[in-house]
Amino acid sequence: MTTVETGRKAEAVAAAFLVRKGCAIVERNWRTRWCEIDILAQRAGVLYFCEVKYRLHSRQGSGVDYITAKKHKQMQFAARFWVGAHHWQGEYQLCVIEVSGEDFRITGVFKDAL
Repeated sequence: MTTVETGRKAEAVAAAFLVRKGCAIVERNWRTRWCEIDILAQRAGVLYFCEVKYRLHSRQGSGVDYITAKKHKQMQFAARFWVGAHHWQGEYQLCVIEVSGEDFRITGVFKDAL
């Protein structure tokens, strides 16, 4: 499996998880020339801008370990960009979803904890 295929599979697993938790998927792989959002989900009037991080082994560190200060700023920028472009007036949060292992299991969900 290529890295692109692995990333798409991890994102599909994360999206299915969000749906099971009662979220509606608003967009997937939203991109502009300046930023991108893996998954945009909504539940109870709150938008969640989700970054999906996949790691095959824990020895690679957790997905959250790869959310550097620079990546966090990129996530904030992308969320603000989308909110402005779509004239969103409601609440929103950043979210990181960790997907791990050969079986692509959800190993962590971190909402607005960055």
